[in-house]
Parts: sequence; C-alpha cells; structure tokens
Amino acid sequence: MDWQSAKGSRCRQFKGTPRLLCGPELRTRQTAELFGDDVEIVAALADCDFGRWKGTSIDDLQTSEPETLQAWLNDPTSAPHGGESVAQLGERVAAWLNSLEATPGHVIAITHPFVIRAALMQVLQGAAFNQIDVEPLSAIELRFNGCWRLRLMGTDPEGTH
Repeated sequence: MDWQSAKGSRCRQFKGTPRLLCGPELRTRQTAELFGDDVEIVAALADCDFGRWKGTSIDDLQTSEPETLQAWLNDPTSAPHGGESVAQLGERVAAWLNSLEATPGHVIAITHPFVIRAALMQVLQGAAFNQIDVEPLSAIELRFNGCWRLRLMGTDPEGTH
C-alpha cells in the first residue's frame, strides 16, 4: 500500500478518536496524515537538535571527529555539535509526558527515534538511552493509569497494524 493512498488508514485501529500529535518536521507531518487530518504540531516532539552535525552520518563523524563523537555517545550532558544534549532532549520529552498525565484519552504521537528513546527512558526510568534502537515507522504504546506502561506493537507483513 502506497503511504499517500493510505491517508487516515492507521487511525482505524484505535477505539474512539485519539488526539493526533506530531513533531514539526515535514516527515512527521506526512506520516501523521496516515492517521488523520486533525494533526496538532507539538514542538516537544521535534527531533533532537544535532547542531552542526545535522545531516551528517555517524560513519562520517567517526572519521572526522572520533573523539568528539565518542565523548557525546558516553556523556548524555555533552553537546559538542552546538545543539541539544541527550540530557536536554530527555528533559524536554519528560516535560511533555508529564503534561499528558492530567489529560485523559488516547494520544498518537508521530515523532523521531531519538524522541521515542527519550520517552522510553523516562517511562522505564532507566539510563540505557544508547542501548535502545528504534526503527523508522516503529510503533510503541505508552499508557498512563497511575503509572506508565510500555507495549511494543508489531506489524503484520503487509504493514497494516
């Protein structure tokens, strides 16, 4: 199924009408359209700000700045690229999650792997950020009912749920 022809199709898997949120980037807005038209853009769901490293692959950084890259990978407070540290990203995402706790109802958040990893670290109250790998177009479910609960959601071979 072509993603553009599937507009609105993903939202049918939920009971009721969930709030549909996404980061401000074009790719998240386009993906959010698979779930519906009433999309709320949320700055807290923006990808990590990689500063001058934006658009540069890890392999290229390993070649050009191996020590700096390693320092960034080892220290969540480090931001040698001039952008956002992993710790700052975590604080941003934690504040967003905390804002959801008082709001009943389902939320679908379309965002980036780094933001998802930060959300998982908050929910799991762990420090293994670099040990979580989130593939593009992955789906996870975070539920709050007095405490956060994580559910990993699979897809069928056709990618319909």
